[in-house]
Amino acid sequence: MSTPVFVCTGFLDSGKTTLVKDTLMEQDWIEPGLTLLIVCEEGEEEYSKEYLEAHEMVMLTVEEPEQLNREFFVNCVKNYHPSQVVIEYNGMWNLGELLSKKYPKGWEIQGIYSTVNGETLDMYLKNMRNLLMEQLTESSLIVVNRCDRSVDRSGFRRALKVQNPLAQLIFEDPEGQIIQPSAEDLPYDVKGDRIVIEDIDFGVWYVDAYDHPGLYLHKEIEFVAQAFRPKGMGEDMFVPVRKIMTCCANDMRFYGYPCKVEKGTKVPLKKWIRVTARFEFEPVPPYGNRQPVLYLVRMEPAKKPEEEVVYLG
Repeated sequence: MSTPVFVCTGFLDSGKTTLVKDTLMEQDWIEPGLTLLIVCEEGEEEYSKEYLEAHEMVMLTVEEPEQLNREFFVNCVKNYHPSQVVIEYNGMWNLGELLSKKYPKGWEIQGIYSTVNGETLDMYLKNMRNLLMEQLTESSLIVVNRCDRSVDRSGFRRALKVQNPLAQLIFEDPEGQIIQPSAEDLPYDVKGDRIVIEDIDFGVWYVDAYDHPGLYLHKEIEFVAQAFRPKGMGEDMFVPVRKIMTCCANDMRFYGYPCKVEKGTKVPLKKWIRVTARFEFEPVPPYGNRQPVLYLVRMEPAKKPEEEVVYLG
């Protein structure tokens, strides 16, 4: 029988403990039995003795990342035989090292959750961008809390989500209530049947199209991109892409969604084109999962944008 491991990461006082107490431990899929809680730093919010007893939890405190080694985890199994493990991880430590460790047989990481304080996010993006993005890359859930009306949510979305488009991104107001996203957060108009994406907004559209495909479904999307066809992709499809800087100058990738074309259509690979395509959301063999898919309506040559690289954040 497997032992699920849940990792909650974020900088000091970003809300990790609140996420564990109010969200993670309240889920129906938390197994009966002992929960081993491994805390890697102490914040303002604490776990009281009464809380731990009521939730059948045992808390261990770790002060240095080197303590999280194979021997430590094996001893955890011998001494506690937990039904599940929750690691409240120090956001200043390397998350990749935690994920690459050799865990006891049966231990499986089931979820990685990140918390971000909306009041200080702008400062972290300016001064500690690489460290912040490193902890968000593997997250399945990112919660940006303490967001008041002045917070630029669309800017945060661009900076955070393009690094990890599969993650669920949630914004919460200062009272802890989820802020529902709206079309007004976007820099372009989605109300009509045709949506024009300016060069600078390609990354915004790329991220939002995956999160909220219903806003774009069956509509024509127009944008400028480079024509690219990955190795192994058939001639009935290509990918119109833009180069996006996700974190720093050394961290740039091409992003785009597959575009289907009529048989015999000549695609000018590596050239800049203006694409108009119908947006759908469906499985794409051999990838399986549903995702944004484009159906080419027309394309024409286009000038290279003044800014070839789209910078987000």
